[in-house]
Amino acid sequence: MSIRNVLVVNAGSSSLKFMLFDMEAEQMLAKGQVERIGIENPLFTFTAGDYSEKQNLCDAPDHTAAVKLVCDALIDPAKGGCLKSFADIDAVGHRMVHGGELYSESVLLTPEVLEAFEKLSPLAPLHNPACLQGVKGCQAVLANVPHVGVFDTAFHQTMPEESYLYALPKEIYKQYGVRKYGFHGTSHKFVTLRMAEVLNKPLDEMNIITCHLGNGSSITAVKGGKCFDTSMGMTPLAGVMMGTRAGDIDPAVVLYLLKNGFSADDIDAMMNKKGGVFALGGTGSSDMRDLCSACDAGKPEAQAALARLVHSYAMYIGGYAALLGRVDAIVLTGGIGENSKETRAALLPAISGLGVTLNAEVNDTVRGIEKLISGSDSKIPVYVIPTNEELMIARETYAVTK
Repeated sequence: MSIRNVLVVNAGSSSLKFMLFDMEAEQMLAKGQVERIGIENPLFTFTAGDYSEKQNLCDAPDHTAAVKLVCDALIDPAKGGCLKSFADIDAVGHRMVHGGELYSESVLLTPEVLEAFEKLSPLAPLHNPACLQGVKGCQAVLANVPHVGVFDTAFHQTMPEESYLYALPKEIYKQYGVRKYGFHGTSHKFVTLRMAEVLNKPLDEMNIITCHLGNGSSITAVKGGKCFDTSMGMTPLAGVMMGTRAGDIDPAVVLYLLKNGFSADDIDAMMNKKGGVFALGGTGSSDMRDLCSACDAGKPEAQAALARLVHSYAMYIGGYAALLGRVDAIVLTGGIGENSKETRAALLPAISGLGVTLNAEVNDTVRGIEKLISGSDSKIPVYVIPTNEELMIARETYAVTK
C-alpha cells in the first residue's frame, strides 16, 4: 500500500483538531479544528495554503459530522483543494492519551485494540472516552483506510521499576494499575530524535533532559535515547507547577481537606483547574505572558509565582542530572520553553550549579525557533527545540502503515 497523505486527529469531548500532511515531503497541507461539537453554535476553523476561515458557524452535532466537515473542506477547490477526493487520504493518525502498560509503541486501531483502550478509561476518564469518539467518527467517514493510535504514554514505557513504582502495597499496582505512566511522550520523543541529529550523536549513546514547558508541563530524563524517568505520574497532575495544575504536593493535603469539608470534586477542581500559576500569580490568569508582564510591572506576587515555577523546574532538572550522571544537553520546548525568554532567563541561573550559563543576548532573540541559548562556557548545552507533536504522529502513522 502506498502511503502519502496522512490526516492527524486530536479529539476532545467537544472538539476535533486536525492536520493533513504530505509525507513524501513532510509538508503540512492543511490544519484547523471543529469546536463546540454537540453544543450550540459549533465553530469551524480551517487553513490550507492561502485560504483561511476562522471560527465560522457550522453543523457539527457529533464527531462523525465534524470529520465529514473536515474532509469536505479538504477536497473543496474553493478552500485550497488539497485533495481530489476522500480516497486521497491514505491513513489517519490519532492522538491517544493513555495507553497504560499495554502500548509501548504506535499500533493499528483494530476492534481489539479499541476495546482494550476503552478499558483503560478509568486511568484517563476525561481523555480516553473523547479519543474513542474521535476514532469512531473518523472510521465512520473514512472506513477504508488504516487508523493508527499514537499514545502519549508510549515513550515512557521504557522506565525501569525504580522510576515508575509507587511505594504502596504491590496489590494496589497489580489490581488498579496505580503507577507512574508519564505524558507528553510524543513531544519528548520528537525533541529527543531531533537532539540526536543536532548533536550528531547515536541515539542509544545520548543522555539528555527534555523539558516540555507549557500550560501543562513535564520534564523527562532520557538515558541512552530512552525514557528513564519523567515528572508526570499516574495522571498529568503530578510533577512541576503548571498553568492551572498544582504539581507535586504532600498527598496528606488531600486527606486534610476532605476532613475539613471539601468534597473530592472540590479538591480535584482546585488542584487541576485552580492551582499553579493561576493560583499564585495574582493576575487572574494562567497565561505566562500575563505573569511575565506583571513581573515586569514589579508586582511581588507575580515575581514570587515565577520564582516558584522556576524552582520546580530546577528541582527536576537537577535531580535528573544526578540520575543520568552525564548530560549531553538540556532541551526546552513547548509554549513556554519555546517562547518565554523571561522564564528561560530565570531558569538557567537557577540550574547554574550544574555549570549551566545563559547567553542572554541570544536568549532575547529566540521565539519559536531552534537555537542554542547557553553560554560558550556552559558545561551543559541548553537548546530551544520547537516541538511538533502532529508531525510526530504523522511519522508514526506512516511507519506503521507504509
